[in-house]
Amino acid sequence: MLATTSSRICRRAALLRSWRRSVSTATSEEWDVVVVGGGPAGLALASALGSSQLVRESLRVALVEASDLSKVLDWTPATGTFSNRASSLTHKSQAFLKDIFAWDHVDEERTCLIQDMQVWDGVSDARIDFSASLLGLGTLGQGMARMTENLNLQRGLLRHLSSIPQVHILDKTKVQTIDHAEASGDWPLVHLDNGRVLRSRLLVGADGLNSPVRSFAKISSYGWAYDTQAIVATMSHPPRGAFMGPNTTAYQRFLPTGPIAFLPLSPMASSLVWSTKPPLAAALVASGPAVLGSMINAAFRLPDVSMRYLNQFILDAHASGSPATAPQIQAEIAWRERSHAIDETSAYASASIEAKIQGIPPTGAELLPPLVTSLQPGTVASFPLRFNHTDSYLGEGTGSRTVLVGDAAHTVHPLAGQGLNLGLADVECLARCIQDALLQGGDVGSRTALLPYAQERYFENHKIMSVMDKLHKLYSTSFEPVVWARSVGLEVVNEFDSVKAALMMEASGKGLGESSVWDLLAKGSESLAAATNAAKIIRTGVSGMLVTAVQGVLKTATSTSSRKH
Repeated sequence: MLATTSSRICRRAALLRSWRRSVSTATSEEWDVVVVGGGPAGLALASALGSSQLVRESLRVALVEASDLSKVLDWTPATGTFSNRASSLTHKSQAFLKDIFAWDHVDEERTCLIQDMQVWDGVSDARIDFSASLLGLGTLGQGMARMTENLNLQRGLLRHLSSIPQVHILDKTKVQTIDHAEASGDWPLVHLDNGRVLRSRLLVGADGLNSPVRSFAKISSYGWAYDTQAIVATMSHPPRGAFMGPNTTAYQRFLPTGPIAFLPLSPMASSLVWSTKPPLAAALVASGPAVLGSMINAAFRLPDVSMRYLNQFILDAHASGSPATAPQIQAEIAWRERSHAIDETSAYASASIEAKIQGIPPTGAELLPPLVTSLQPGTVASFPLRFNHTDSYLGEGTGSRTVLVGDAAHTVHPLAGQGLNLGLADVECLARCIQDALLQGGDVGSRTALLPYAQERYFENHKIMSVMDKLHKLYSTSFEPVVWARSVGLEVVNEFDSVKAALMMEASGKGLGESSVWDLLAKGSESLAAATNAAKIIRTGVSGMLVTAVQGVLKTATSTSSRKH
């Protein structure tokens, strides 16, 4: 009797679901492309599609976003203030935004060129420097990359879209469910919280790490949470001064607890991205802006042994319920500086800031970022870091006609600032595939139309993500053989301008095939061919030797640790 009742209930539930689907299909609105997610990737895709006359005349495009995008469109920050989420846009990303006419709407005065980079090991101090002048880009006003606030980019994309009525933006609208009904063909049905149902020929998930579109398509992913928390903030500091040049250098120091980056935004403001252990991140944020500012200065200057001491001081104070105060931490920093015989006039001294912000800079000041004097109120934030990559970018079966871009498909460690650039590259490729399908008279939601996107982007994204993950692991240890191996590798590469030029072109998205780069690198007997060959030699020779050595010592360290435990 109980089994019969249960069976009836199940049949009724199935009939009810079938009835709801048939009603939804009958009342649904037909769209060719529905983009879920109004972040930079989703807005960039909508802008790319809207900038194409062919797409405007052939397809109905809608973008669905849960938040109120008018707040982004009306964003008017006070002069001299900056958002705490900023990204480094490569030349390739900038070129794409210019090609779709979106860059015209970005406030370029709120962006900053990166002309140089200083990157060094927090344990050994082995250093590598990159300069736009190596490629001749400094005098061309292009730099290595361009920093911009994410909100500045989003606002620019929205301004561009406001001039394209053919792209419909449905903001303040949540996706409740996504399903698939046989009566709809094989098109996904997107149910919105306002009662509307969108039947989409192609459904694009630009909806972040916890993507509802990915869940609907049943696309699995793999990854892990790093034992790392990122701290972001906007830092205020004095201008560089006539002897130092403009604030256009990006600095990054790899500490065993995680990398810390100092990225220029304006003459007197820079963006912080500090990846560190979760307990330390919590303690630093809880200690307040003054303590965090002092620790930022110290993190770029003090030896690792002193940073470990200061970190423990901050952790102990936080655990006691009485977070460290600014005078306490400044006194501790001053004592550590004296113990290392760091003169108070040295570029590596940060305990006393006031006496050093004017006059002729000390020797070596160009190797270090400006001293932070304060943190912009309300900009200190912290969030966990993950590695995540989906098994596919395309849905299959009942999840067909779906595709993933940006963080919905992949998330990467921010140590090289490539997350947004990967997402924009996804968007550029997908928009191109959609236009190609239209030109050939194809179905933009078919697997045939979408497969070139997956084939092009999956490997490229995985390659960069793997490198970032390996770098994170390589620099997260102070085990001496590993430190030696990575330091030698860094110093060897730093001695080869041709190799650095090749690395810079790859990282900035300039590409090795540009004729201007041939001319810029053909100095004396130097040529791009020589640079490429040198890069191959380093890559297959020295780098291979170092990787083998590092793998060996890591295995030794792991087995030793296992025996101890």
